[in-house]
Amino acid sequence: MALEKAVFGAGCFWGVEARFDELNGVIDTVVGYAGGDLEHPTYKEVCTDRTGHAEVVQVTFDNSRLSYDQLLDTFFALHDPTQVNRQGPDWGSQYRSVIFCLSDQQATQARARIAELNASGTYRLPIATQVLTAPAFWKAEEYHQKYLEKRGMVSCHI
Repeated sequence: MALEKAVFGAGCFWGVEARFDELNGVIDTVVGYAGGDLEHPTYKEVCTDRTGHAEVVQVTFDNSRLSYDQLLDTFFALHDPTQVNRQGPDWGSQYRSVIFCLSDQQATQARARIAELNASGTYRLPIATQVLTAPAFWKAEEYHQKYLEKRGMVSCHI
C-alpha cells in the first residue's frame, strides 16, 4: 500500500467528506481548516469569515488503488468550481474552492486539470479554484468528523 494525502476545499466539509469516503482506495478522511492566519481555529471562529481558513477535507488514499487524478475528478464533479467564496446556500471565504497541494506533482496535476476543464468548455464560467501550497491543517472538532454518517445521512445540499 502506498499511502498519500490530499487536501481539498469545496464548500461545506460534511458533504465533501462523505463523497470522498465513497471512493474505493480512500483510507481515511478528516475534516478541518486550512489556509488562515489563526492557529488551532474553532468552527465558530472560522464561520466569522475573518480567519482566512477554508473548510477542507484531508484525504488519505492508497495511490495503488486510486490516483490523485481520480481524486481531482471527484473534487471537480462534487461542487461548482466556478463559484468564488460560495457553494449553494453557503457563502464566505471558508467555502471557497481550493486545492492545497502537498507536493509539486499535486500542484502540476491540479493546474493541468483546471486548464483541461477550462479548455473543454465543461463549465460556462472559468474555474475559480485556487491551487496553493498546503499550509498547516487543523483538525475540526470531533462532532464535525463523519458528521453525515453519524446522523444516518448520505448527503447535504451539495
